[in-house]
Amino acid sequence: MGIRALDYRDFISRMFSVTAAVAIAGMFLALGCAEKPGATGGHVHAAASGETVTADASQPETDAEEPGTVDLSVFNDAGELVGPVSMARVVKTDEEWRQQLTEEQFRITRRAGTEPAFCGPMVDNKEAGVYACIGCNLPLFQSDAKFDSGTGWPSFMRPIASENVGERVDRSHGMVRTEIVCERCDAHIGHVFDDGPPPTGKRYCINSEALNFVKADALHTLAEQVDDEAVAEEATADYATAVVAGGCFWCVEVVFQQLEGVVEVTSGYAGGDAESANYDAVVSGRTDHAEAVKLVYDPNIIKYEELVRVHLVTHDPTQLNRQGPDRGRQYRSAIFYVDDEQKAVAERVMAEVEASGRYDETIVTTLERLEDWDHFYVAEDYHQKFAEQNPDHPYVRMWADPKVDKVREAFPDEVR
Repeated sequence: MGIRALDYRDFISRMFSVTAAVAIAGMFLALGCAEKPGATGGHVHAAASGETVTADASQPETDAEEPGTVDLSVFNDAGELVGPVSMARVVKTDEEWRQQLTEEQFRITRRAGTEPAFCGPMVDNKEAGVYACIGCNLPLFQSDAKFDSGTGWPSFMRPIASENVGERVDRSHGMVRTEIVCERCDAHIGHVFDDGPPPTGKRYCINSEALNFVKADALHTLAEQVDDEAVAEEATADYATAVVAGGCFWCVEVVFQQLEGVVEVTSGYAGGDAESANYDAVVSGRTDHAEAVKLVYDPNIIKYEELVRVHLVTHDPTQLNRQGPDRGRQYRSAIFYVDDEQKAVAERVMAEVEASGRYDETIVTTLERLEDWDHFYVAEDYHQKFAEQNPDHPYVRMWADPKVDKVREAFPDEVR
């Protein structure tokens, strides 16, 4: 694959707000990690990072309300994330929370406090695992989404499941920010900002004291009592599938990860046989396969025709057997279908894009029939979520990141 065959991950690194980090570090070295916010009766605003260290405001004790239910993703006994599944909310009185949490955990999660920067135990944690809510053990973030933002608080580019993290408008301290809370127990966990790395562009700025870290080999300890068969049936009942190709699957994959309603994106191979469905064979250009991406999506949120339109706009469908720096039939522009309805929709959208005058040249995207979706072959593990997990890779920065910008600019109503 030319340039992509080289591993440049140690060649270049992303820089995150160095000046801001130094300023915040100096401020909190003066404050001292042992001196908890609230000791002076005021608050310190870390403007560069977006977080605010607040005093523990005096609020009345609250009584427990009726719990109700909420749809969440949780771990089963096998340590697998399943859902969404309907779960009871966790509702307790302040007295019950005080008995369960430390004073600092209570101040942060039940009184929307913030710990000092560079002091939390999770800031430098690099172990593989899951960060769960300290109040109810709901999975919130995964270690593969954690990055060093330089702000002094644990930072993540995405939650483990969007339904597990709620958002609220926070107008405190003369600012308008987006607060994030645990959807099951309503614990304040931090804020989210639009200055994170690709592909999400988000920075979930979290308090260490709001988190319980569980190592990857102990995820079964987060298990909930759920009916796995019922969860699987409910989760897939209304989902549909699409397969598209348009050059390097790293670049195609990261585009569709941005879209609301796309629940699963998988890189793989389509158009050839099972025997040749491996990277070494496909990259040689001597198979019938294209590097392709399978999309599992909710048609109640995003329609198939919109997926086709996004695909045709975010790569160059007029280039024959190539895309960007990659050459060969394995990099062809293609839409794979399993029934005549999908084919008809793809043909219509292609004609609309052609007639729009967006491209000077003729669209050469091929429409290729698959016998069924089992004839899409999943690529090797190291190709999955490659751009998301390797944001500093030169190929990702040069070719994938611009596609993220393009989809977010061209389809603002469809992106997450």
